[in-house]
Amino acid sequence: MEETIKNIANAPSNHLKGVLAFGSDHAGYEYKEFLKEVARDWGYTIIDCGTHSTDSVDYPDFIPPVVSEVLAGALGVMICGSGIGMSIGANRFNHIRAALCTDSLMAKLSRTHNDANILILGERLIGKEEAVACLEAFLNNTFEGGRHARRVEKLDQLVK
Repeated sequence: MEETIKNIANAPSNHLKGVLAFGSDHAGYEYKEFLKEVARDWGYTIIDCGTHSTDSVDYPDFIPPVVSEVLAGALGVMICGSGIGMSIGANRFNHIRAALCTDSLMAKLSRTHNDANILILGERLIGKEEAVACLEAFLNNTFEGGRHARRVEKLDQLVK
């Protein structure tokens, strides 16, 4: 929490490009820390929802804080070993469209076609360079709407 406050306090008041909420477990900690700095250098305001070390933790504990920030208007980035657990967990929440991406095309399409609001990465599955490419593609693309809007609306109807 203290780091979150520090990050917000040091952020430019206009949020330059927007707010990103990051979360990871121990297996995604290294990439989380690295990608936070990359995104900060790109002009994003960073909210760090944990974890704050490589000590073993349970990944489901870090999903709700990121989801809360996303529902408040941020975009989310979550990282664990494979990305699968975080993806399953995040997609249980209404209005969350979390996309597990292993390359930049997947990240681009997750935004343009699926209106994804959380990027999920698996630290054990992709290299740092590809993780940066995924983050860049995710952040530099927006939802196209049109025929894709109808499909996303149908996804929202699946939640019971």
